[in-house]
Amino acid sequence: MEKHTSGFAAIVGRPNVGKSTLLNRIIGQKITIISDKAQTTRNKIQGVYTTPETQIIFIDTPGIHKPKHRLGDVMVEAAYSAIREVDVVLFVVSADQKRGKGDNLIMERLKNSSVPVFLIINKIDKIHPDHLLEIIQDYSEQIDFAEVIPTSATLGNNVETLLTSLESYMPEGPKYFPEDQVTDHPEYFIVSELIREKVLLLTRDEVPHSVAVTIESMKRNENDKIHIQATIIVERDSQKGIIIGKSGQMLKKIGSLARREIENLLGDKVYLELWVKVQKNWRDKQTYLNDYGYKKDEE
Repeated sequence: MEKHTSGFAAIVGRPNVGKSTLLNRIIGQKITIISDKAQTTRNKIQGVYTTPETQIIFIDTPGIHKPKHRLGDVMVEAAYSAIREVDVVLFVVSADQKRGKGDNLIMERLKNSSVPVFLIINKIDKIHPDHLLEIIQDYSEQIDFAEVIPTSATLGNNVETLLTSLESYMPEGPKYFPEDQVTDHPEYFIVSELIREKVLLLTRDEVPHSVAVTIESMKRNENDKIHIQATIIVERDSQKGIIIGKSGQMLKKIGSLARREIENLLGDKVYLELWVKVQKNWRDKQTYLNDYGYKKDEE
């Protein structure tokens, strides 16, 4: 019998280099939220890629940055702890951005990595092909990468190549998840992330970082719809006003966009009820961070 391989791959990189887009492209459906506002991925969301011969579990980490508050600490720690738990690290950089302090900070950590590190140069659709060689050379002088793979997560270029290459690095191992399962997070976690994504998409800059979403309940009602009750948590009354909007219009819009995506995810009709709650400075209070699912990783 053919041997079965399986393993874990961490996707790391500074904010906004396309890590979530890449993971969604690999898994083939939307399981992590994508937003052009930095710091949208807060937990280690896992995607599971399964073929008959192999299973690769992807850990998508928060963008690594210099933390400004306790939530920031938790996020950066989550990213670094992911690097310690895997078989391969995918270091994603953006072809259309110069190598910066953030990239160097991550490479400093990766230099001591005991597992192979792939350099994934994403967004190659944004640059002239002639520039690619310089970028490869520049990064390769910093670290000895096991593989260098230029990709465009948005267009899908070279994603197959990346997967084939990754498969060859996976150790022999069991199938950790059933093949129709694409993520290890309970559905309510993804549902809360989809709602948060819509808040980020539709509200102005003063809201994003201070938003959390908790799912109060998720159950089938008598009309056979899935009834979801969710609370959007912000830090200030002014933010609450922005999210509710004039005559509740903004909240309605957030709800209807999120509902559509949740219905796609669950393959079912959904009735979504949203509330907005103010919790002053929740990002700096560990008890709130725990309540909203941002627990500090154990060393």
